[in-house]
Amino acid sequence: MKIEGFDKLEKQLKKMQQGAKELEKTKTVSFDDLFSFSFMEKHTEFSSFDKFLEAGKFIVNSQEDFEAIPDDDMDSHVIKTTNFSSWEDMLGKSTEKFALSKLGL
Repeated sequence: MKIEGFDKLEKQLKKMQQGAKELEKTKTVSFDDLFSFSFMEKHTEFSSFDKFLEAGKFIVNSQEDFEAIPDDDMDSHVIKTTNFSSWEDMLGKSTEKFALSKLGL
C-alpha cells in the first residue's frame, strides 16, 4: 500500500517554516504590504491605503504624521468607510492576513 500526499505536505511545511523565519526578522511593514489592494478592495471603499487616508483628509508624509492622527478621527473614518468597527480592528485584521500570507496559508 502506498500513501500519497506527504511530499506535498512536506513542501507546505517547509514553506511555512521559511515564512515564519521571514516574519521573525520583520521589524517594520509598509502600509502597502499591510493594506494590500485585495485587502482594501474587500474591506473598504478604496483601492489603496493612500486613498483611504486622502478621503479622511489625513495628510501623511511620515510615520510621525500618521501617529499624530487622533484616534477618534481615525476610528470615525474607519467606521464610515470600512466594514470594521475601529482602527484597531482594521489594523488587527490586516496584520493577521499579512502574517498568514507570509506563512503560506
